[in-house]
Amino acid sequence: MNTLSNKVAYVTGGSKGIGYGIAKELLSIGMRVAITSRDAAAATQAATSLSKDPSMILGLASNVSSLDDEIKTVKEIINHFGQLDVLVANAGVGHFAPIDTLSEEDWKNTIDTNLTGVFNSVKASMDALKNSKGYIITIASLAGTNFFENGAAYNASKFGLVGFSQAIMLDLRKYDIKVTTIMPGSVATHFNNHVPNDADAWKIQPEDIGKLVTDLLNMHPRTLPSKIEVRPSKPGK
Repeated sequence: MNTLSNKVAYVTGGSKGIGYGIAKELLSIGMRVAITSRDAAAATQAATSLSKDPSMILGLASNVSSLDDEIKTVKEIINHFGQLDVLVANAGVGHFAPIDTLSEEDWKNTIDTNLTGVFNSVKASMDALKNSKGYIITIASLAGTNFFENGAAYNASKFGLVGFSQAIMLDLRKYDIKVTTIMPGSVATHFNNHVPNDADAWKIQPEDIGKLVTDLLNMHPRTLPSKIEVRPSKPGK
């Protein structure tokens, strides 16, 4: 990415958790950042807490499961900042149940957000990222390679996301667009209605994923880490 100062990143699901941590790190290195949440108030509040400078941060409402929402959002980002250089497709949900009780609604919500949502964000960003020779980073999970009981919907979405990310990596290299998927293990976030607390100290912290994102953006352009697994260095007690 050469110099990152004043480059523009769009972080989906950036109002809390991993997305918030990534946005905070990107701002710290001088990038301009747009974040989204399904809830407009949450997006605005998070944006204000990240920076008081509207020239550096933009909070918007978007549901990634809607391609129309994502197209509108990218247009707003371009109108506000004039460009888009990095897409961090982070928005995600988790519904966990055995297949005999897993509801159709929870299945569709998981796939529509975690997999189709990334497709929508990527499609909406294509023209802008071709213009900027940009970078796409998808936030998958170790659940994208390790299946587990009660994980049918979540595993399917993250296995699919890893495959999608690696395939588009090959599609987009000819446009000088880089694609990396990050597959975190346990992270201290609000995911699945969890409230981060002191007992989460052993877990990866959101800012750790943010630092990983900035490291990727700073890497020499001849090198592309296309898939990264990251986990806590020690298991929880």
